[in-house]
Amino acid sequence: MYVKGVNLGNWLVLEKWMSPALFEGTTAEDEYNLPRQLSREVYEARIRIHRSEYITERDFVSIKAMGMEAVRIPVPYFIFGDREPFIGCIRELDQAFNWAERYGLEILIDLHTAPLGQNGFDNGGICGVCRWSQEPEEVEFVLSVLERLAKRYGTRKELWGIEVLNEPITENAWKLMDVPNRYPAADPELAKGSGPNSLEFLKEFYCRAYDRIRQYLPEEKYVVIHDGFELLAWKDFMREEKYVNVVLDTHQYLMMAEAAGCAQELEAYKAYIEEHFKKDIREMQQYFPVICGEWCLFNSLACGCDTKGGQSVLNGVEGSSEERVDAEEKKRIYRAVAEAQLDAWKEGSGYFYWSYKLLTDTVNDRGWIGWDSWDLGRCVDFGWFEEK
Repeated sequence: MYVKGVNLGNWLVLEKWMSPALFEGTTAEDEYNLPRQLSREVYEARIRIHRSEYITERDFVSIKAMGMEAVRIPVPYFIFGDREPFIGCIRELDQAFNWAERYGLEILIDLHTAPLGQNGFDNGGICGVCRWSQEPEEVEFVLSVLERLAKRYGTRKELWGIEVLNEPITENAWKLMDVPNRYPAADPELAKGSGPNSLEFLKEFYCRAYDRIRQYLPEEKYVVIHDGFELLAWKDFMREEKYVNVVLDTHQYLMMAEAAGCAQELEAYKAYIEEHFKKDIREMQQYFPVICGEWCLFNSLACGCDTKGGQSVLNGVEGSSEERVDAEEKKRIYRAVAEAQLDAWKEGSGYFYWSYKLLTDTVNDRGWIGWDSWDLGRCVDFGWFEEK
């Protein structure tokens, strides 16, 4: 098994930096606070228009033409429309399955958010709040969502697998990302008691999730677990015979390498990819099929400035306001890091690029130069990314 795919980020789970216009007229930094700052009518109109236009049938045609075989679709915990004030999106996922069937793509459903947050990131739906694992009833709610997804799509030919939960953060990453300061909570009261999830909790949760999902998911479909940013911590996990076709997902970004001290130089990036990404995936592939479920070409060198570990204009970090790296040099950097990373993923069982597209205007809006490398469509068009 080797899968080549791309994420449909910012479609059913919003990320402000990928589509700033959706948040206009508010101070909301995340999906939790957006409907709390807009009238019901305005919120509903924005969301429905966004979902109907951001990803369409045409995009599935384009993704197939890029040489991709699968899409990873982040979905929110309120996908079934049972958590006010949010609007469910099961209809959109149904459409995606029909498009995938028509154009020969597979789908990895990725539960991307949890109530009260599993990481405190903006992409977890609520900045600075990470209390989900402390609330047994919300843990149970997430298990029920996974069960319902498995029941609805388990026997669909296009289903590649179900990812139990995206990026539940553990202690080292919580410190490295400095979550409370990087993603300040809009409501400090709501954030009280926030902190990383323990590996012990995650292991127990993954076992429970596996049992709930497998009730409806045929054994040939994959159950995907995220490494919690601790790739090497799972060697003794799920060794029992009952656990079949479990895939370990790791997210490897050069911006996190920079945050961990990697120099912002091409040779340093290549060495880091070799010594960490490639070596660790090779080691863990002996225990699980390992996919790199999120990665991209983004790096500070090609941006022409220090992005402080991938912090954007929205984090208050000033980006380049003019191009400091000429087009040929930029292409050289991106092609080199693309080749090195694709080579690293070959030690495992595949990858999903983050992300298929974004609606950030990297030309007219100050400070976003270099952020177009998060957009696979642009990377392909510019000749930065070539899947061999």
